[in-house]
Parts: sequence; C-alpha cells; structure tokens
Amino acid sequence: MSTTLGAPRPEQASYMLRAAAAEAGRAYKARLIERLDLAPGQTVLDAGCGPGTDLPALAERVGEGGAVIGVDRDPRMLSRARERTAGLRAVELCEGDVHALPVASGAVDRAKTDRVLMHVADPAAALSELHRVTRPGALVALAEPDWDTLVVDSDDLDTSRAFTRYTTGYAVRNATIGRSLPRLAAAAGFRVQDVTATTPVFRDFADADHTLGLGRNLQQAITDGHIDEARGRRWFGGLSRGPFFASFTLVTVIAVRPTAGGRPFRP
Repeated sequence: MSTTLGAPRPEQASYMLRAAAAEAGRAYKARLIERLDLAPGQTVLDAGCGPGTDLPALAERVGEGGAVIGVDRDPRMLSRARERTAGLRAVELCEGDVHALPVASGAVDRAKTDRVLMHVADPAAALSELHRVTRPGALVALAEPDWDTLVVDSDDLDTSRAFTRYTTGYAVRNATIGRSLPRLAAAAGFRVQDVTATTPVFRDFADADHTLGLGRNLQQAITDGHIDEARGRRWFGGLSRGPFFASFTLVTVIAVRPTAGGRPFRP
C-alpha cells in the first residue's frame, strides 16, 4: 500500500473491509455484535451495511430461522456484500437510503449502524427511521467516532492539531457525531441503556495512513490553504519514519425502543 502524500483515495469497499479486519476493527465490531444480544429466529437490520462485513456474523447468530436485512444505497457495496453472503439464505440485501429504509414499520427485532451516521445528510432523520422499523422492545447498536479526539503524535504538535481541525471541520461531514449519539438516540424515541467510549490505538504508520487518511487528507488541507505545504510534508515524513502513535475515541450506544407505556424490555 502506498504511503505517499496525496495518494488516491482507496476503493471504498476494499477500504472498509481492510479497516474491519485490522485489530482495532475486529475488537469493537465483535463487542458491537455481542451487545445486540441476538437469538435464533430474530430479524436484524444492518443499516448502511457496506460490503457486508458484518452480515455473515449476524446470520450465524439468527440462524436459518432468522433474517438479516442489509441495506445500502451504493450498488457497488451491495455487489461486494452479495459475494460475501453467497449461500447464506438468511441474508436479504436491499438498495436504499438510511433516511428512507425499504423496511416495513415494526419489522425488526435488532438493528445496527456502524460508522454510517458520520456520513449522512441528517443523522436525526436516520435514527427516526430506525425507530420506525424496529418493534417495541427492539435493541439497536450504534457506533460512531468523534474526530475531535483524533491525536497524532509528532514533534510538530501545531501541525498535528491543524490536521485534526481540518478533519473535523472539512474532511468528515458529521465529525463529532460520536458524542451526540446518546442525545440523538433519545430524541428519536429510544431509551439509551449504555454508552461506551473506546480508544482505538494505531502504532503502525501504514495502517493509520490507510484508516485515518493521513496522506490524502493532509494533501487536501494543503491544497485548501489550511496547512503550509513545506511544514505539512515535514510532518508527514516524520510520521512515516516512526515510532508512530495515533488514536481517537469511538462511541458505542446500546438503546431500546420502549414498549407501550415505557415498560422495561425483557428479552
């Protein structure tokens, strides 16, 4: 993989699959799925399923008597998801937008979104759609980063801070969605049961460059006039020589769609 400053953005499906396969990705995804408390026979929705990274694990837990609905608006993502789930009869893939899910109201027992809301036009509307399609008592699992917490170690701390400001202010649509998840979930009608903040740590420069977009976002920040080119190139070169450290905060919310009268849900 190239670690060149301004290297082209990787193909999105391959990027997502590689990020999920990394140590940090595997760890939090396993916890997210575990917290859904899936059981055989249930119907689970993966809203913004991408290339189907999590669909096989979801299908394994609900069994042949259950159903897994993967929704994504990108036909290329769905094509990769079909490849990954070939032969899994429980999986149904649908092209659609998280703002208008192609799923009947009250149809699902469990639902998840994973690093989707940071990209959408209206996270509150997307969460309202999740509320619509879940049945009373359903659990939802939401995971989003807070890019304001991105730290990259360097002798040039000012450039590291400028890179984080650029990431938050320009590179990511809803860069601080992680901290807003509990509030937005409650506003959509869910009862928040648990909020967890974890800190993925990157010690390998190449992995961080791929996952965090160090080179490509730095080049854009330079082009847009937010970081001086000579200083940015020195900063990037220093990072590539190591030792390397970067981290950010990932927020996970587990919430329930209340039953009639707000009575507690008992699975």
